[in-house]
Amino acid sequence: MKLGVNLLCVGGLIGEAQLDFCQLAAEAGYDGVEIPVLEGQPDHYAWLGAQLDALGLERTCTAIVPDPKADPTSPDPLVRARGVAHLNWILDCATALGAQTIGGPFYAPIGHFTGSGPTADEWQRGAEAHRDMAGTAAKRGMLLALEPLNRFETHFLNTAEQAAQYCELVGHPAFGIMYDTFHAHIEEKDQAQAIASLSGHINVLHASENDRGTPGTGQIDFGAVFSAVKKTGFDGWVVMEAFGAGVPELAAATRIWRPMFEDHPQLFRDSAMFIRNGWAQA
Repeated sequence: MKLGVNLLCVGGLIGEAQLDFCQLAAEAGYDGVEIPVLEGQPDHYAWLGAQLDALGLERTCTAIVPDPKADPTSPDPLVRARGVAHLNWILDCATALGAQTIGGPFYAPIGHFTGSGPTADEWQRGAEAHRDMAGTAAKRGMLLALEPLNRFETHFLNTAEQAAQYCELVGHPAFGIMYDTFHAHIEEKDQAQAIASLSGHINVLHASENDRGTPGTGQIDFGAVFSAVKKTGFDGWVVMEAFGAGVPELAAATRIWRPMFEDHPQLFRDSAMFIRNGWAQA
């Protein structure tokens, strides 16, 4: 297992001002950091990759589809073409960064709903785009980890059962799932069973508490989660994800109106200790 921390808790674009948090991650014992790829250009991520190399940190990344006018699942060919171009931009930034995986809900735009669940046509269009993306990722030495979200954030992919079906539809060895315990806490009746149903498809595990605070301080049974994930043979990136109110645009996007942890040193250190101990005991 490699332990990472998602840096969305400190900013949407990780730059010079956030490098102290990268240093904090290294001091807290993380193997790497998960970098948000939401804006900017590949040259910025190449610079950031060099900074992380100097700190001895490996990296994953996470990305989204932010614009309904650039949706790779859209029936409109022009909108879909812009969506595919956005996926290619993600690939280029992740390559420059030196990321090992690309995770997140890079399918239909977050918060954009049709009034029903996903259609077969939406999935077919998404699978075609993600199959091509996975082919490019594989050539560049990366894996994809698509993230199901809860039903209040997307209609496209919500459950482990859907995620397994979608993986089969995409049908590429570099394509898999980012399993997030926060979203699964909302959507699944039994997380251990959900994880078992995704055996062989999980490329990244997001350890995220039910309130988005420090893992181990809330309702999620991480012991059962870690045990179930290990039974599938998974031994990849386990990434702590939490959100705070300190970055206004992220607080608004993640609906964080109150402090979920004491401070970043507490969050980073307590989470690293909890996850490493829990994984070893599972």
